[in-house]
Amino acid sequence: MKQVVLASGNSGKLREMAQLLAPMEITLLPQSAFAIGEVEESAPTFVENALLKARHAARLAALPAVADDSGLIVDALGGAPGVYSARYAGSDASDDQNLDKLLSALEGVAEDARTARFHCVVVYVSQPADPMPRIFEGTWEGKILNQRMGHGGFGYDPVFYVPTRGCSAAQLTVAAKNTLSHRGQALRKLIQGLRWVVD
Repeated sequence: MKQVVLASGNSGKLREMAQLLAPMEITLLPQSAFAIGEVEESAPTFVENALLKARHAARLAALPAVADDSGLIVDALGGAPGVYSARYAGSDASDDQNLDKLLSALEGVAEDARTARFHCVVVYVSQPADPMPRIFEGTWEGKILNQRMGHGGFGYDPVFYVPTRGCSAAQLTVAAKNTLSHRGQALRKLIQGLRWVVD
């Protein structure tokens, strides 16, 4: 069983990723198991931020690392919150505070102009200085609701409307969300790309 460190402290993200990687004979360990703190996400793109996190965790855990950077891109807000999604309402903002700020920013915006998408970049590095990191991406199209719906998921899920299912991301089962989501898409590409690790 190969051990890989997940460069994140987000418990929701760990649950989703661990479930998707379980068939791969890979044990995903949270970076907290190695007392690794968060690295500053100072880069302007999802790819660069994911690489910052993966290389940081790989160096401190002395293991291969997986990291993702993902966010919500809202067309009516010029692409915001984007790479700042997790800290949209401030560096220590809660999910509810980020949601409140987003809903406030979109107040009065017509339904057909509330188009948005989640974008996810997942990277795998075999070691901190890996010269050929593996990079995988996924995108999930939807719209932003006027109010929260559902209690599942995390982050912006309660206000992200999924047109193909007629509900919010927070109203989906875990299995359905993993099938549709930006992170699920990127992780399935990662799984295909990592077949060589366990073969």
